[in-house]
Amino acid sequence: MKKLLITGSSGFIGSYFINKYKKDYHIKTFSFRNNDINSLDCSEIDVVVHLSALVHQMGGATIDEYEKINVIQTLKLANKAKQSGIKHFIFMSTVKVYGEETSNCYKQDTLCNPVDEYGVSKLKVENELLKLQDENFKVSIIRTPIVYGYGVKANIKSLVSLVNKVPILPLGKIKNSRTMIYIGNLCFFIDEIIKQKKEGTFLVGDDESLSTTKLCEEIAKSLNKNVWLIKVPFFESLLKLLKPSFHKRLYKSLEVDNSETKKRLKVELPYNTADGIRYMIKGEK
Repeated sequence: MKKLLITGSSGFIGSYFINKYKKDYHIKTFSFRNNDINSLDCSEIDVVVHLSALVHQMGGATIDEYEKINVIQTLKLANKAKQSGIKHFIFMSTVKVYGEETSNCYKQDTLCNPVDEYGVSKLKVENELLKLQDENFKVSIIRTPIVYGYGVKANIKSLVSLVNKVPILPLGKIKNSRTMIYIGNLCFFIDEIIKQKKEGTFLVGDDESLSTTKLCEEIAKSLNKNVWLIKVPFFESLLKLLKPSFHKRLYKSLEVDNSETKKRLKVELPYNTADGIRYMIKGEK
């Protein structure tokens, strides 16, 4: 049975992975906030799964904060792992390394062009990690879009609350296309990368992309709510003027192509998007 060291174990992804796969691995956890990396004992660890990070902040974060947490801490851990003889390091990255919302679908080999400090920090540490890779130290980088599931916070949680409380929403006939990934699918990818000892960069996402209108419909269905989604003249223009960040997330597209990752791992996803949204509302039984 492989022994894993997981950072971010109390976070959204880490807690799901540990609960789901605790019978398949011996799991040790590490927190940069609560533990001293100089005292970290990496003996007998087979794989590091590095999930902790300073994620994209709506209120903004400084360049130095992203550098300290996403770059410097990650490289300290990776160097410690390599020096300790650990063979495999898995790093959770983001589609933000490619850029922002676009009408084009991001693919594995799309040129990276991050535009915010979060994406810049993630791409920087990706490049530094790959320099550490050799025949005795595999590096796996997972680029993920928005992750959703039971207990999710931020924008998805707000949208679920809105659909649950408001019977009429001005979100009808939106034609965008956005890829997300259900947390069960993401952790499935992590598990497969560990089991197959695969290195390299992996772009992940659910098989199906949704428009904002379709997402609201699926959420309403899982909530057993009747919600009328209507198209209101000038609402989009008003939102773009007053709340540009919300407009971007509701009306713009961000698609990713997971086909190369599925091909390399020789897998099909265990959950479709309708399953994922239902489990996000009700939890997995």
